[in-house]
Amino acid sequence: MTRTDSPTKTPGAGPAVATPQRRAFGVDVGGSGIKGGIVDLDTGLLIGERYKLLTPQPATPAAVAKTIADVVRAYSWTGPLGVTYPGVVTHGVVQTAANVDKAWIGTNARDIISAELDGQDVTILNDADAAGLAEERYGAGKDNSGLVILLTFGTGIGSAVIHNGKLIPNTEFGHLEVGGKEAEKRAASSVKEKNDLSYEKWAKEVTRVLVAIENAMWPDLFIAGGGISRKADKWVPLLANRTPVVPAALLNTAGIVGAAMAATADVTH
Repeated sequence: MTRTDSPTKTPGAGPAVATPQRRAFGVDVGGSGIKGGIVDLDTGLLIGERYKLLTPQPATPAAVAKTIADVVRAYSWTGPLGVTYPGVVTHGVVQTAANVDKAWIGTNARDIISAELDGQDVTILNDADAAGLAEERYGAGKDNSGLVILLTFGTGIGSAVIHNGKLIPNTEFGHLEVGGKEAEKRAASSVKEKNDLSYEKWAKEVTRVLVAIENAMWPDLFIAGGGISRKADKWVPLLANRTPVVPAALLNTAGIVGAAMAATADVTH
């Protein structure tokens, strides 16, 4: 890959001097696809195109690790590497497996991926956490300090909590009980589709979830992610909670960008 560093020069100050570009590689692992790319950590933008391969089926640790390695090797990348996982990860060890093979549970994901890459250092974090980091620094939460909560509305509800730029990892707000029902079984976008709910009716359910979270956490901002965030104008204005809600800005690059951020900072504990 060619570098895109540009020289900077002050008139009369002598030869131009190249400003080094801070960069890292992020890989976002999903139930259907594994995508990655090089990230400019100063801007949050991808350098060049992202590369995507289908998630192997069954999505066993060995098969997914090999696919991740194939994505990384497509760029001949040997520097900082961050990888998202669609579930809870503590100290590099997988604790849950909703959209991948159950064999992941108890697996040291950091070790198995590193082994596929000849010992390359790897940082692992939850996929919603990665998206939250990226949105807080470069996206919808960029100009906000304090407590920012990202919620991804999809098949379930993923969550990320960022306080003054610091990630509080592995929150699972989608599994909170709200009115006798799991939050994600009440307000995931899949529930809207399955029950053919209008935006008005679905927004009432989302409001109930947001109120339950904000009564416990008192956030300064909610960021709404997931595919349905692209239609935020149809439902965000209908919400009746007290905390401001804004749609996610980075869309399908957030996981890659957040993973790259995690590879160069202590955000995963």
